[in-house]
Amino acid sequence: MGPHELIARNGILNALAIHSRGVDRADLNLLSAAYHPQATVDYGFFKGPAETLCTILAEAQKPTLPTLHRTSNAIIRVKGEQAISESYVIAYAEEVNVQRFILGRYLDRHACRDGQWRLTHRTYVLDGNANRSNAAERADPPVLHDNLTPYGGKGASDAGRAMLTYYEASSRHLQKAKPMTADPAALDAAISRMAIHDLVTAYCRGVDRGDASLLASIFWEDSTVISGIVNGSGAQFAEKITAYCTSNLGYCFHSVSNEWIEVSGNHGVGEHYVIAHMTSSGTDVMTGGRYLDSYERRDGVWKIKNRTFVSDWNTHHPTTMQTDGFYAPLDTRGSFGRGDPIYDHWASL
Repeated sequence: MGPHELIARNGILNALAIHSRGVDRADLNLLSAAYHPQATVDYGFFKGPAETLCTILAEAQKPTLPTLHRTSNAIIRVKGEQAISESYVIAYAEEVNVQRFILGRYLDRHACRDGQWRLTHRTYVLDGNANRSNAAERADPPVLHDNLTPYGGKGASDAGRAMLTYYEASSRHLQKAKPMTADPAALDAAISRMAIHDLVTAYCRGVDRGDASLLASIFWEDSTVISGIVNGSGAQFAEKITAYCTSNLGYCFHSVSNEWIEVSGNHGVGEHYVIAHMTSSGTDVMTGGRYLDSYERRDGVWKIKNRTFVSDWNTHHPTTMQTDGFYAPLDTRGSFGRGDPIYDHWASL
């Protein structure tokens, strides 16, 4: 890893965020800006030019209640001016009688053209979902505890869009800053953070795909893991947790965010927030917690030395997982094992 990959990842992460923003605001121009010309997509219900999908999504979103696409777990591989990525997405979609939480992944290809990283192809993978009776509360006008609270919307009606436009306009008078001179220690810390982020996303992929080999590879031989279900060395954890998941769960989905990482030389610590959703014996289980980690760099390679999972909250409901109706057209599905589409995708670059 080096500065080129750091710069590439920054551009790719912005493209991923622009896509989610474009969908949620029903903004065709913003959504289209995530793709290069002639890009393609495979969403199941539509396979073809990204330009056409952008029009479909933007028009379909305009009359709907507010949506939210929370993209996380981006793991990115860069090779020159090309890249591939896997990112997790929790999508919230609301109808009059139902609130949907749609759990999936984006398998993307990217290219840098004229200095701009954008998507050239996207495949959407559906992993799971939860569908509850609509209990949303909205004040009209939107007043909460005697304070005006902005609410999300589509297009120009969205309060967030108005605020961003104002912020951009109010900063145009500022003089352009000179490029920062990279301090070697700061650059090393930034690249180290990138490597540690990859460990965290590989952990999620290893558990969610039941991939014991991948999971074991991110821990040092003398590591320890305390998870509650399995406690032991990293190797023991990898073997036992994947066996447990594949034998007892219909699927599992680990979305991480709030990644706080501090690096000092060859040592690092981190705290990562996680929302885990799974089905087991007819029950939807959702757990919120944190991974508390220590890392070590040995011979230039970062791995996890210690990991402890701290549970903060959980919910249990009869499963509402659906594969038909609303979800039937999303026909690329996630799975445990090598049948999952990530393996072919990851081997393509």
